[in-house]
Amino acid sequence: MFSNPDLMKFIFGRLTLESLPFHEPILVVTFIAVMIGALAVLGLITYYRFWGPLWRDWITSVDHKKIGIMYIILAIIMLLRGFSDAIMMRLQQAMAFGGNEGYLPPHHYDQIFTAHGVIMIFFVAMPFVTGLMNYVVPLQIGARDVSFPFLNNFSFWMTTAGAIIIMLSLFIGEFAKTGWLAYPPLSGIAYSPDVGVDYYIWGLQVAGIGTTLSGINLIATIVKMRAPGMTFMKMPIFTWTSLVTNILIVASFPVLTAVLALLSLDRYLGMNFFTNDLGGNPMMYVNLIWIWGHPEVYILVLPAFGIFSEVVSTYSSKRLFGYTSMVYATCVIMILSYLVWLHHFFTMGSGASVNAFFGITTMIISIPTGAKMFNWLFTMYKGRIRFDVPMLWTVGFMVTFTIGGMTGVMLAIPPADFVLHNSLFLIAHFHNVIIGGVLFGIFAGINYWFPKAFGFKLDPFWGKVSFWFWQIGFFVAFMPLYVLGLMGVTRRVSQFEDPSLQIWFVIAAIGAGMIAVGIAAFLIQLFVSFRNREALRDETGDPWDGRTLEWSTSSPPPEYNFAFTPIVRDHDSWYDMKKRGHTRPLEGFRPIHMPKNTGTGAILAAISIGFAFGMIWHMWWLAIISFVAMIAVAIGHTFNYNRDFFIPAETVAATENARTRLLAGQN
Repeated sequence: MFSNPDLMKFIFGRLTLESLPFHEPILVVTFIAVMIGALAVLGLITYYRFWGPLWRDWITSVDHKKIGIMYIILAIIMLLRGFSDAIMMRLQQAMAFGGNEGYLPPHHYDQIFTAHGVIMIFFVAMPFVTGLMNYVVPLQIGARDVSFPFLNNFSFWMTTAGAIIIMLSLFIGEFAKTGWLAYPPLSGIAYSPDVGVDYYIWGLQVAGIGTTLSGINLIATIVKMRAPGMTFMKMPIFTWTSLVTNILIVASFPVLTAVLALLSLDRYLGMNFFTNDLGGNPMMYVNLIWIWGHPEVYILVLPAFGIFSEVVSTYSSKRLFGYTSMVYATCVIMILSYLVWLHHFFTMGSGASVNAFFGITTMIISIPTGAKMFNWLFTMYKGRIRFDVPMLWTVGFMVTFTIGGMTGVMLAIPPADFVLHNSLFLIAHFHNVIIGGVLFGIFAGINYWFPKAFGFKLDPFWGKVSFWFWQIGFFVAFMPLYVLGLMGVTRRVSQFEDPSLQIWFVIAAIGAGMIAVGIAAFLIQLFVSFRNREALRDETGDPWDGRTLEWSTSSPPPEYNFAFTPIVRDHDSWYDMKKRGHTRPLEGFRPIHMPKNTGTGAILAAISIGFAFGMIWHMWWLAIISFVAMIAVAIGHTFNYNRDFFIPAETVAATENARTRLLAGQN
């Protein structure tokens, strides 16, 4: 028999009442606000009887289009959480001068900057780009779905499970105080004995499974499911950048999985991979994490480059200039991204020769990126440019990203890096690249493909409001950090003694507020667009919007994407078909084989949350039961027979006939 304390420890592990943040007023208020919001959402779903359709049509869906939309919804939700952390940091740094300690205790501030980095990279940028790739790539290559539809559903829910694990740390326990890459020895058990690093490890491990499997899925889709005639050199540029991105994912994310597993062994079993004791080496962790980390930067930005290529061509009414050079530049970036990881820690003492090699390769990788920039400029040259919202985001990117690239070249010079490393200059550079490159590309892509997904355009007024507040707010928020970095101000500091620095932090906080207005305008844009969707429908279309196969389907596309597999003769596929006078057939339809929805992915993800929670809090019984349950559900899924259905030929024929008449201008 257990004594009472032993029984409680067996059941709850490390979890006690002290683990709940009753002593943190900010977290208590946040918890109340989240609960009110959650109850309101649940109430609306119940009132409108949406539970059935939500489960049947979305949660269990294996349709790549719905999964892509769910990825983007997840990213928007996590953007609000991650940006709220940024606002809190900016306010703290603007206030904490001259004996004023600000409103955030140091241990809380450390958790916030760690959570901000983790959420923005893993649960905002990654779901955004994965969602766009999921939605667009099968349409662009003429495929009815991805290669493994169930795996696609499972990948999404594992990513969502990772996000939930990270969010749990806000209200149960605490998050890591190590920075978003969790360097040892700070992340080791000796210096971080609490559960924060464990939340970090298991949140990323669970989400990493989903990301890796999604990468495998999209590679198989692009390589094996292209329409007849679509050779590699006829693929749309966004599909090319998606292929390269997913190759990088499959090559680099297992490294992240391995290094986090080794850190787990250090923490749980007392091993010494990343300690100075018993032959361990903390710098091995730093090398391994950046062998994943630098390709990760290009995993995020390369799909954005593909989006800009599509947008520039469409809104300049011209073919993309230098298609072949754009493809080669993308592939060169993929290779070189593996040869520059050490520039993230020039100051570790590797020696002049090693630093010189990585400095030179870092400068070389800017060459193919510059080639892309010139290709976009030459595409715009003498084009009929229309400055709609996607094009505004693209031009804003070209200005902003160029500045980020130049500061990156500065940091690639080892002597300069010795001065600027670990300063706010580095923070400004990183955000210059990620916001100016990745987020601007994401917003361009959402505005560009939204009519394809929903059949009506996003409201242009609120789109322009969002763009201008983001663009101006970015420069107001981050240019002061360049100045502070050149003055020697280090990052991750919550309080300052020198009052002359305060004005720069106040300006940065104002810029963050402007970005907040930009995010709010984007949410208003979505709301206004759905409310006024009938007025925003555009049945006429733009003749140049038919460059790639995604425009040869209806808006929104049917469940099966293509009734007849298209044949590709040119890399501007659909435009070529329209130019040749090709129309859709009106007969000869056959039933289409499509996979049936399944809830197994969501169930496995829910069980994985239980497993991770058990491992974090040392509830070994919960971890064991969850692990066994995951295996049982996975095995059970393999015995699900007759899980496919056929779309009747009559349904396909009616849809295709109506669409053909619409294109021909008939009523």
